[in-house]
Amino acid sequence: MNTKRKAATVAVAGTAAGALGLGLLAMPAGADSAPELPEIGAQQLVGSVLKAQPPAMSGTATVDNELGIPAVPGVPALDAQSARVYYDGDGKGRVALEQESSELTYVLGEKELWSYDSAEGTATRTPLPAGARGEHRSPKADGADPARAATQVVDKLEESSNVSVDGTARVAGRAAYELVLTPKPDERTLVREVRVAVDAEERLPLRMSVLTHGTTEPAFEIGFSEVEFGPQPERLFEFSPPEGTEVTESEAGRPEGHRGGSGDEPQFRTTGDGWDTVVLTRVPQELRDRGENGGTDVEGMLDRFGKPVQGEFGSGHVIETRIGTALITEDGRLAAGAVPEQVLRQALENR
Repeated sequence: MNTKRKAATVAVAGTAAGALGLGLLAMPAGADSAPELPEIGAQQLVGSVLKAQPPAMSGTATVDNELGIPAVPGVPALDAQSARVYYDGDGKGRVALEQESSELTYVLGEKELWSYDSAEGTATRTPLPAGARGEHRSPKADGADPARAATQVVDKLEESSNVSVDGTARVAGRAAYELVLTPKPDERTLVREVRVAVDAEERLPLRMSVLTHGTTEPAFEIGFSEVEFGPQPERLFEFSPPEGTEVTESEAGRPEGHRGGSGDEPQFRTTGDGWDTVVLTRVPQELRDRGENGGTDVEGMLDRFGKPVQGEFGSGHVIETRIGTALITEDGRLAAGAVPEQVLRQALENR
């Protein structure tokens, strides 16, 4: 397997993966022998995953990405090399996406959520209402957290899947059960199955593998390469922006970095359910304008990597990866999912 390590999050070319909440980070399975564990039923294992509360812990996440997504200049999340993940066991957390020369940091504290981009020298602070900490997490941070990303996928796909337990594995030195979700026959998806390695003791997902038809190698895997359970320093869940940082004040429920004046902040909605889920949004105007200002040339990228298409929705381009498809129209609408092109066309035409 190619051992390059990249992050994949919702972006112009990467939204197809994001449609299942898969955007994000992973690791090779490793060569350790499978541990012997007591037998467990599939539904019992699913239930324990959905009920589990992450304990205090720290871990390192990395990715083996075989999606075929092109590099996108100006979209830093596509260049992430690895991530450090921290929980305090009581709702607070920290995720740091490490890049070659910079870091994207998300800190969920007692009363506020911070996001910080060291390359741009910018930070966003979102005050949290009392008792609402768990309701206002960062989607980008969750996408880089193997445990939370896998739990969201299990929750989303359980009812539309055939679920089984296929042996055991050892991930980051931990004994785990292999939970397998396979699409039911009437599901329209490019994905063959999703495999989630579940920690035998904590019932926390440690790794998620996404496989397509016609191959035994995952399109990508998301999981921990290192993990340790135990109390974490309180300072990890506090954040003070470095001197000179441009700080934006946001409101709970608004997109990160919302400045209140553009009127073109991306809003996400979904259509369909289960494996057929399609995400509908718009390419941010800022990204669409960058080509004119010497930044990312979105139109040039679509011409190079996309296929021109037309339909009742208008005209645009389709970008295909091994596990998903994205359709971007000329006026900036975007539909994406782990589905064939025709499903995206129908989603745009039925809006």
